[in-house]
Amino acid sequence: MKYNTFTKTLLLFVSFIIISYAFSKVVDTNDNEIHQFNKEDKIAYFASGCFWCVEAIFESIEGVSEVVSGYAGGHTNNPTYQSIGTGRTGHAEAVAVFYDPEKVSFKTLVDVFFGSHNPTTKNGQHPDYGSQYRSIAFYTNNEEKRIIESAIEKLNKEVYKGSIVTEVTPHTVFYKAEEYHQNYEKRNPNDRYVKNVSIPRLNRFKKKFPEILKNKL
Repeated sequence: MKYNTFTKTLLLFVSFIIISYAFSKVVDTNDNEIHQFNKEDKIAYFASGCFWCVEAIFESIEGVSEVVSGYAGGHTNNPTYQSIGTGRTGHAEAVAVFYDPEKVSFKTLVDVFFGSHNPTTKNGQHPDYGSQYRSIAFYTNNEEKRIIESAIEKLNKEVYKGSIVTEVTPHTVFYKAEEYHQNYEKRNPNDRYVKNVSIPRLNRFKKKFPEILKNKL
């Protein structure tokens, strides 16, 4: 069968669109080889400063089976710890929280997120500053978006007087961080940053939310 120039061009264009769409779906859904830990688990995604700290906080919650440190919210494929440190990838240090919705709700995770960092700080959580440490609450459906926005509205009215700068962003892709970042606080208790920043932040959180901890105070 012979094709004229227009038909050939049209076929090439359609093929390109199909291939591009298929590739984008793979990138958006592969989550960098992160798999469900338990079949009943759901996954929530947050960014609120150094992921060493954030991972330890969420892992202390009853109903959370695992927390993975990684990168999200940017425009660069396959970011690394070194590349996001430049501030040019758009990504932030983030965590993927695997949780059992029968034991802990997404709303509770959102409360933990806002209750364990300062959501009014632009691009940073002391002592870490830069866009890679900004505050982001990711949502995967409209109900999660509603819960996040309701929490912001309430906190802006009752606590922060309209000064929350947290981004509310649809989840697209999460890149797992290098292996040495996973469970960093647990594996490196004598690290100066862990001793001076991560552990104090975790302890402040535990005092604020004792009723939802795995090992209740």
